[in-house]
This record gives sequence, structure tokens and C-alpha cells, in this order.
Amino acid sequence: MSSGTSHSLQISLFRSQIRTRSFGDGTLQLLESLLVSKDVKSLVEVRSALTEFMRDESLQIFREISEKSVEYKLLCTDFLIRVFGLIGDVQSCLSLRYEAFVMREQKATTDPRLQVSCTEWLTFAEHLLDHGFYSIANKACKKALLCIKVNHASDPEADHFFHNAHLIEKIKKLKDVSALLASSRSVQAQAVEYSMQKTVEQSSKISSISNETQCSGSSRFRSGIRQNNLWKLREHQCRKQTYCRD
Repeated sequence: MSSGTSHSLQISLFRSQIRTRSFGDGTLQLLESLLVSKDVKSLVEVRSALTEFMRDESLQIFREISEKSVEYKLLCTDFLIRVFGLIGDVQSCLSLRYEAFVMREQKATTDPRLQVSCTEWLTFAEHLLDHGFYSIANKACKKALLCIKVNHASDPEADHFFHNAHLIEKIKKLKDVSALLASSRSVQAQAVEYSMQKTVEQSSKISSISNETQCSGSSRFRSGIRQNNLWKLREHQCRKQTYCRD
């Protein structure tokens, strides 16, 4: 059997494992093995195909588990995060991490063990900032600050003053940077705001999920991703217009 045939069989097997909802370490190990390639072009093509496949499957998976317990949903989400991480789909990883945080926050009212910590929100905000999702990073910083406030209110006598003061300062700096970058991006995009309005409206229509009264965390995050990509396009157009004028 040729290496090409063997590789195709591995991909088919992985797809089959996902479709049968085999969310175990064996499926992850299979994915790792099929992503090992010396052919850069083939690897890029495989990653692209798997990204498209997994994005479609993940939406279907969330529909299937909509009535399941939060604990089960979190297990499935964690598996999908690991899959997208191996594939290299950063956007989907961040989207699903946000989804998991939203589910945990909702469940934490009855199970405090699931409460998202300040450190988790801060780390998430840093990752968002690194990948250009400035406005969402700003929101994550606000969540982190709220965690500190809530924890202090519940235990005002706790001796964490100096640690919290340092942490608050770090979060506020990150929050200010993300707000500045988000604002700067919006200003640069003003020149083409009107021309892009129809694109935004069309994107919103396509992304809307019918018969749902509330958007899930991941759908709200994906909306942020689309907005981020539109901002990038607007900035590119602005720079291009400036270059042409010069």
C-alpha cells in the first residue's frame, strides 16, 4: 500500500470516528499521526480540508447535545478544542474556549467548582489580544476584573491584597491596550464604513440561526471573528487608498 493511499485511509478513518462521535484519545492520536507529513503543500491542504470538515461537524455536534447536561457539553467542547488545536484553527479554538467559559459561568450558580477564575479570563484575554481580537479581549478583561470584585465581596478578610493589586494593574493595562487598538482600528476603517455596510448585513443574515431566541457563546464569538475579519479588510482598503493617493 502506498503512503498516499495509507494517508487517505487515515483521513477517512478520522472522519468516521468524528461522525460516530468517538471522542477519545484514540481519535486524537489518529489525528496527530495523519498531520505528520514532510510535504508542506499536502499538509496545508489536509489542514484546510479538516478545518472545514470539523467546523461543519462541530455545529452539528452542538445541535445534537443541546439537551444534554452542561458537564457532557463541556467534555465535548474540550475534545473539539483539542482537535482544532491540533489542526491549527486558532479562531475555532478561541470560539470554543469562550463557549466553555459561558457554559461554566451559567452552571457555576449551582456548582461553584465550575466558576471561571480571574486567571483564566486573563490568559484568555492575552490570547485574544495576540490574535487580533481586541474588542473581545477587552470584554474578557472586564470579566477578569469582575471576578476579583466578586471574590473580594464574598471574602473581604482574605489576605490577597498585594497579589490582587498587582493582578488588577496588569488586567487594567491589558484592558486599556485592547480598547486603544480596537478604537484605532475603527477610526482607520471609517473611510470605507459605508461601502462595507451591505457586507456586514449579509454576513449577519447568513450567520443568524433561525428558531433560536438566544445566541450561544460560540455564535456570539464567531460574530466577533467575522467583525474582526471585516475590520482587517477595511484597514487593508484604507491603506490601499492612502497608497494610491500618495
